[in-house]
Amino acid sequence: MTDELFEIIDDATGAVIGTAPRKRCHGDPSLIHRSVHVVVYATDGKSILLQKRKMTKDIQPGKWDTAVGGHLMVGETYEQAAVREMGEELGIKPETPFRFLFDFKVRNEIESENIRVFAVAYDGPFFPQESELDGVEFFAIPDLKQRLCSGKTDDFTPLLCRELAMLPEIEL
Repeated sequence: MTDELFEIIDDATGAVIGTAPRKRCHGDPSLIHRSVHVVVYATDGKSILLQKRKMTKDIQPGKWDTAVGGHLMVGETYEQAAVREMGEELGIKPETPFRFLFDFKVRNEIESENIRVFAVAYDGPFFPQESELDGVEFFAIPDLKQRLCSGKTDDFTPLLCRELAMLPEIEL
């Protein structure tokens, strides 16, 4: 399997300034790259779908995370990546409407990512990508809020905790 290439961007302008392999980007925080997340809400708005990350993932294996997440391919827009990732990871059809929520930046000792977050209302069926996910499950929004407030999030990725706290329905 060849290593994926990510576009490296200038932090100030967002302009693409080069490419680098995934392995380098996930070990060199100076290589700022882009990704998308899609928060999947049940159509009644009362719960959020989370994915269980595969134990073989290089970052945060075996933890609950945002339902859809992935890096932009070379030449791809955030919107195109969201549609592709929803299809690849959960089998959501490309014509399913989704909306922009917010942008945020992740900076840590492992990587630097600019993430655009979208939302979709969808009850399934879901077809989890077996090579990436160990499963998906809906969590009630009040339960997620309670877990965030109590700090009972050891099985959540730190990024999921940060992202959930940014959702208007979950504000702490």
